[in-house]
Amino acid sequence: MAYDFTILKTNLEEKGYKVSVFSDKESAAAYLNQEINEKTVGMGGSVTLQELDVFSKLATHNTVYWHAEKPEHMTVPETRLAASQAEIYISSVNGISEQGEIVNIDHTGNRVAAISYGPSKVYLVIGSNKVAPDYNSALYRARNIAAPLNAKRLNRNTPCAVNADKCYDCKSPDRICRNLSVLWTKPAGAEYEILLIEETLGY
Repeated sequence: MAYDFTILKTNLEEKGYKVSVFSDKESAAAYLNQEINEKTVGMGGSVTLQELDVFSKLATHNTVYWHAEKPEHMTVPETRLAASQAEIYISSVNGISEQGEIVNIDHTGNRVAAISYGPSKVYLVIGSNKVAPDYNSALYRARNIAAPLNAKRLNRNTPCAVNADKCYDCKSPDRICRNLSVLWTKPAGAEYEILLIEETLGY
């Protein structure tokens, strides 16, 4: 049975977001590929976007900056900066409450910065597994589910990466959870569209 996004969609629309619902990642990826054309596009670090194969699709008819597929002539920091200055920015999230509060935890801050300010339009791509019943649950999910799994994926030398089980609030130099962002409602000054997908995607 597909996840019922009705309550979340209504709450997000009341907060000023445009919301589109998709039954699977293929239809969501096709939608993004149709909507974004001849633009500069930045992408945040995201397993969800990898699973949608967004980069390879958009790169055929847009200029896309993503540090996971950085241009040969650019460094990772240069690519991240270019991504944050693009016309369009695409990311996923670490947690979202049914009330529409969006939670992200970041390492360098490039992703949360670009989501919050800069691009003229931001797309947030969210699988059903990212939805939590309330803000505290969304924050818990970001800290104790998403962050440890990402630390393990990135081979970080942190306590949470060993079993990907929970946040240990460590002091490791490899710690990835350094920056917390909460969108209480749609930020002013840009257009935001949220793509809700009825599948488990990313962490």
